[in-house]
Amino acid sequence: MTPVASESPFVRLRRELHQIPEPGFQEFKTQALLLETIAKLPQEHIEVRTWKTGIIVRVKGTAPTRRFGYRADMDGLPIPEETSYPFRSQHPGFMHACGHDLHMAIGMGVLSSFAAKPMKDDLIVIFQPAEEGPGGALPMLESEELRDWMPDQMVALHIAPEYPVGTIATKPGILFANTSELFIDLTGKGGHAAFPHLANDMVVAASQFVGQLQTIVARNINPLDPAVITIGKIEGGTKQNIIAEKARLEGTIRTMSIDTMKKIKSRIEALAKGLEAAFECRTDIDYGSNYYQVYNNEAITGEFMDWARAHGSMQVIECKEAMTGEDFGYFLDRIPGFMFWLGVDTPYGLHHARIEPNDQAIDPAIELITGYLRWKSEQR
Repeated sequence: MTPVASESPFVRLRRELHQIPEPGFQEFKTQALLLETIAKLPQEHIEVRTWKTGIIVRVKGTAPTRRFGYRADMDGLPIPEETSYPFRSQHPGFMHACGHDLHMAIGMGVLSSFAAKPMKDDLIVIFQPAEEGPGGALPMLESEELRDWMPDQMVALHIAPEYPVGTIATKPGILFANTSELFIDLTGKGGHAAFPHLANDMVVAASQFVGQLQTIVARNINPLDPAVITIGKIEGGTKQNIIAEKARLEGTIRTMSIDTMKKIKSRIEALAKGLEAAFECRTDIDYGSNYYQVYNNEAITGEFMDWARAHGSMQVIECKEAMTGEDFGYFLDRIPGFMFWLGVDTPYGLHHARIEPNDQAIDPAIELITGYLRWKSEQR
């Protein structure tokens, strides 16, 4: 088991949150625990609003001219947990496999610090539901609850299994990719395996289509323009001697360019029309949840990295962009700011059933963010 820190209040909170992972827009226990924790903080300077299963907290500044925001995502994943933690998930089939439990605990630590001692400017702490799907950032941004508390600058973090505790990594410009889910349903004509000429086999059609989809990145996209199409799931057929009438492909598209995302979707639709003609079938395409790229404001990110190197206790690495998807990109599309990776030192990757982020990352992250925001608020 990964070593864990002594139980600070925020480590304890993380462990409580880890036991109650919930899907997007169903974070009822999570919301209740966070609200209960917020109610125990000094109340003189804070106001609390709820939005669906999310929470927005304003800490009033002593002489505010701006609002600074910190965002933490809340939802878990439909993954049966296989960690060695003594505080494993109590919700069968679900776990916090992407670090949102740490993100929330760090957010509560930041909130606690400013509730006790406000900075000059307002702080807006946003606990956002449904990051893993169907996407909570965009509707939350457009909500009445956030409209008159809209931050002027945003910051968020994401745990990084590959970096050691005591390390952060980020870069100016694009950090995470544009992403889109991909669901393709094929409908043909079923039949008996002995009479294939009387049917339109959707298992064969789906198999050929998977290969055709891989030609898009290989032959339609500039090789210097990063893009990925992955089909992660195929369903089709009911029995070994029945020709399948239906098949379903499920996957994801990831690009570093918005225009490339549009081009890939256009090519998918063109290839689908060709498949319909070749197999005399029908195709239905659903792009599901689409997430906007995480693009760090160059000036603010560079300033943060310089400040963290000079004043923080963590090692700062300028990393490369990743094909990861994150709906925090919608915040950064409207509000200047940045996201950074937080090292948590575990051999298993994000969304793995055995990931065990190291608790020792929590308190230094709180110290880093609060220190930066207090310093930033003094810059007039």
